[in-house]
Amino acid sequence: MNKLFANYYHNYLDSFLNFLVPSNKKTLTLKFEIKEESKGDYDYLVVSDALGYVYDIQKYFTEIQKYLNDDGRIVITQYSSLWEPVLRLASIFRLRSTLKIEQNWLSINDIKNFAHLANLEVIKFGTKMIMPIYIPVVSSFLNKYIANIFPFSRMGLFHYVVLRKHITKTYSDEKSLPSISIVVPARNEAGTIEKIAKDLPDLGSFTEIIFIEGNSTDNTYDEIVRVAEKYKNTKKILYGKQEDKGKGDAVRKGFEMATGDILTIYDADMTVPAPEMKKFYDAIVQNKGEFINGCRLIYPLQKESMRVLNILGNKFFSLAFSAILDQRLKDTLCGTKVIWKKDYEDVKANRKFFGDFDPFGDFDLLFGAAKLNLKIIDLPIHYQERTYGTTNISRFRHGWLLLQMTIFAARKIKLL
Repeated sequence: MNKLFANYYHNYLDSFLNFLVPSNKKTLTLKFEIKEESKGDYDYLVVSDALGYVYDIQKYFTEIQKYLNDDGRIVITQYSSLWEPVLRLASIFRLRSTLKIEQNWLSINDIKNFAHLANLEVIKFGTKMIMPIYIPVVSSFLNKYIANIFPFSRMGLFHYVVLRKHITKTYSDEKSLPSISIVVPARNEAGTIEKIAKDLPDLGSFTEIIFIEGNSTDNTYDEIVRVAEKYKNTKKILYGKQEDKGKGDAVRKGFEMATGDILTIYDADMTVPAPEMKKFYDAIVQNKGEFINGCRLIYPLQKESMRVLNILGNKFFSLAFSAILDQRLKDTLCGTKVIWKKDYEDVKANRKFFGDFDPFGDFDLLFGAAKLNLKIIDLPIHYQERTYGTTNISRFRHGWLLLQMTIFAARKIKLL
């Protein structure tokens, strides 16, 4: 029975860590005693079931950072203090190995607090596994489904926490600032093209605006060409036509054309005020997060900018995706999203995990960022009603698609 418990637990834990740590990253697994290794060039440090034996956890967290590159991650797994009586009883009945050393029994808040003291930032956290003994069908059902439903989602056998270094980035002068590419998918938006070109702020060492026209029935493409020519001496404007359909295809085409260090989606309806793009730029450049997500549900909405049914749908999907992605999101449906180009390349390389599922383009990035353990931050914006044209979104048809993507994300990310 002891072996049965150990095998099932460790197989489950190994499988979960394989999901959590991308296979293409340079990884070092650490024990509770720190040994000299090559310093400063690992993408991931894995500390699995070791904190229970560490004498000084704050010092341990501080010292292991020397092995981690500045963009790296630390993945912690540790027995939950909630299970201490159960595991001690299991040791008495020889269902698990007898403890040779008295362990530290840590809550998830204890781990987060030690991390904060060591200048580490929490990206995501949670618990897993409520049935540590293998019973055919039953164990899988309990650990895959029931363990992810409140209150059982707080009762897992082990905690997991993903951390990153808390670093404030500085730049010597304007020329050293990262550049940015702003991709503007545009379908039947001829009336806003010139205003976008004029109003988007100049940011970093250079700002390029990339218009991708998508099967318009008005003169959007001709307007893009005209505006690009008119502002060619003062603005860096690129443009293209998408061969396929959907905003997601337009976003991917624009990102492939981009040359900036930072990639941004900006919706051509201009419901996000153009000057507020500076807030997104500052947030990612100052390392507040690695994926900046616009949030329309903080400031008062302009009249007619969002209908009541849309607001309710947004709130439902924000709660669902927050639970699935293990990072708090208040508005998953805002079109403005910002990511480093180098991180987008990782998202693209790992796209096969999710497949080509997203007609909108937003969720391909959001799910990819969550899978790569990027720090996702909501940035509140002042959402305003469109002044030209009509929306390209169908509430019910696209709402059904979003519900399908919610279930898809839960299966791929949460139900492990």
